[in-house]
Amino acid sequence: MSNLKQKILDLQHISEDLEPTEAQRNKYITQVNNYTNSFINELKDTNAYSDEKESDNVFAITSKKKTLQEILKIYADEVAAKGINPASGGHIGYIPGGGIYTAAIADYLADVTNEYSGMYFASPGAVTMENELIDWMKSIFGFPKTAIGNLTSGGSIATLIALTSARDKHGIKNANIEKSVIYLSEQVHHCINKALRIIGLEDVIIRYIELDENSRIITENLQAKIEMDKAEGLNPFLVIASSGTTDTGAIDPLQTIGNIAKVNNLWYHIDAAYGGFFILTESKKEAFKGIELADSLVIDPHKGLFLPYGLGAVLVKDKASVYHSHHYRANYMQDAIGDSMPVNPADVSPELTKHFRGLRLWLPLQLHGIAPFVACLEEKLLLTTYFRERLLEIGFKLGPEPDLSVSYFWYPSNSVDKNIFNEKLMQEIHNDGQIFLSSTTIKGKFVIRLAILSFRTKLDTIDKAIAMIDRVRKVVEDSSI
Repeated sequence: MSNLKQKILDLQHISEDLEPTEAQRNKYITQVNNYTNSFINELKDTNAYSDEKESDNVFAITSKKKTLQEILKIYADEVAAKGINPASGGHIGYIPGGGIYTAAIADYLADVTNEYSGMYFASPGAVTMENELIDWMKSIFGFPKTAIGNLTSGGSIATLIALTSARDKHGIKNANIEKSVIYLSEQVHHCINKALRIIGLEDVIIRYIELDENSRIITENLQAKIEMDKAEGLNPFLVIASSGTTDTGAIDPLQTIGNIAKVNNLWYHIDAAYGGFFILTESKKEAFKGIELADSLVIDPHKGLFLPYGLGAVLVKDKASVYHSHHYRANYMQDAIGDSMPVNPADVSPELTKHFRGLRLWLPLQLHGIAPFVACLEEKLLLTTYFRERLLEIGFKLGPEPDLSVSYFWYPSNSVDKNIFNEKLMQEIHNDGQIFLSSTTIKGKFVIRLAILSFRTKLDTIDKAIAMIDRVRKVVEDSSI
């Protein structure tokens, strides 16, 4: 026995390295705090994009230990300094995640206390907090109190939950799959198509609805396609609208689509991952009329509420359809089950092991209040208008007036093919890297895309972007002559 105890004590001595002393913890926190302060303080003068790749073998796992200072340097040089800088206000290309500082404090607390927010029995406080956040979102979007929801890792898992619910509600399985029809816009986010494959609906019939000049669904075309499919004996069961498309930020006519869905007994899903929280603004509130008609809704707090990547949300009105696929019980969890307990997040999601995500939203809302979030959203709308006006001043052409804060533009070059010129212009913008923009293709036209949503994107960011665009345009023009 003494030999066994000695072996245990020897291993204990080695394993104790995983529990730093208070002095070591203070030292680590100071080092990390110094780095994060330096990172944030230097953001305004740091490029938003670098095409430099990581160094060879820099992340290799070996038996040799490193100091935290060495690790922070690797992180700064090889992660934070390369690719898109998602913390930068100059990231106005893809729809950015946020990254407000106080959410990081929440994540630190959640990680240190290691709360498990999957089951109420394990952490009543964590689950109640997350359910309270879900209830808050129900009130924002006009969903009934009986609706169910989940805080997910992002829009993809949220979409997966929503579409699985639609599938199960309408019994889309076996031979029924190949004659069932889904209606959506060509600008719908690709996570929709990905989710359909994952849940076994790859072979459904997909009808793409015609879009107007503002990239919104033409409801007359939707109605006509549903009637045609019914006449042919097919099974229309799902229509998907967007409340802020990724490509152009368009808001589909939500009210009319909702009415069509109800009349034809279709599940109505709305993807509001990017645009949903603009409903909080006075200037855009009316544009979201009809969102309350959705059977399921996806929204991303890590976009519209400026949180770090890793927090999406889904709301579903039909609890039974969600529970059908996700609500399971195992013998070893019998202590965690009770009829009077609140909804367990693990019962409405593929995740059983679940990070306590709710704190990263709850803490900032409590600390800052809601007003700064709404002001930031209004600011982004005005910055989009300002950006477009400045682009016109330097000779660029614009896409239609945007519904939200995504827009696109191009330069009407006379020297070479317009698409080729704008492709070269896009490349030069990436080579410069001061501000990050992206591109897309609209009706065969190569266009440059802006997506203003970062809480750090300010007036001086847009002025810097205009100066950069004008500067690189002259470079491309000179090279094309």
